Amino acid sequence: MALHPVRLPVRLLRFARFSVTALRDLSRTVAAFESPALASGPLRDYRRRAEWTHRHAQRLCRLMNWNVQTEGSIPKAQIYGANHMGYLDIVTIAAATPVVFVSKAEVKNWPVVGKLSDGGGTLYLQREKKGDLASVIRQFDDVVRHDIPVVVFLEGTSSGGDDVMPFRPSLLAPAVEAGWNVAPVALDYAASRGTVADHVAYWRDMTFVPHFLNLLSIERLDARVTFGTARAAGGDRKVLARELRDEVVRMRKPLVSGGR
Repeated sequence: MALHPVRLPVRLLRFARFSVTALRDLSRTVAAFESPALASGPLRDYRRRAEWTHRHAQRLCRLMNWNVQTEGSIPKAQIYGANHMGYLDIVTIAAATPVVFVSKAEVKNWPVVGKLSDGGGTLYLQREKKGDLASVIRQFDDVVRHDIPVVVFLEGTSSGGDDVMPFRPSLLAPAVEAGWNVAPVALDYAASRGTVADHVAYWRDMTFVPHFLNLLSIERLDARVTFGTARAAGGDRKVLARELRDEVVRMRKPLVSGGR
């Protein structure tokens, strides 16, 4: 899809201004309440960070004409299990409710986006390191202690959105062990131009900067976040993963740009 010669520079300028003001607000409303020595420890203020992300995700969506609608009541659960089409999922879910995400570690090094993601308290998983999963899972307690849900993208990678891949059970271990509640979250998108698989989803061998520029060139983007009912995790994380995936598949439905 061709980059729009007027819309793209306007939105790049808006994103630059957004990033500066959002990070400035972070230093005032979040970092001021945390000791630098404890910034990555159990006293990190995940509630303030999640609320900061929620507030500025809504603002970013307004600036970029990304229209997020929600269905279902916000569930009282410690873990949200969602399908995954790319980094835009983080903005979409965060615009709907305050949460903390588990993300691949590479996101932390992305220009600007990494700073914003880290500011929101994101938990980073280095998938190539065998022992890193256990370290990330231990941090779930710190988030849940602040009464904030952890969003896990259980497919393990992103897709084009045509289907939902099998959910991996490993990140559900804390819910099973602690007896937490879990809830399914289904994401759907529609764009005014192009396709979700080619221009919205971030997958296959795509690279961030070209994809982001294409995304900003889309006149209007519609997103739907559907929240399912919270339920007890139960005792078998593999069964739980299958059931959550089935619920997400059931909750998804086509979305047409313009809200139709």
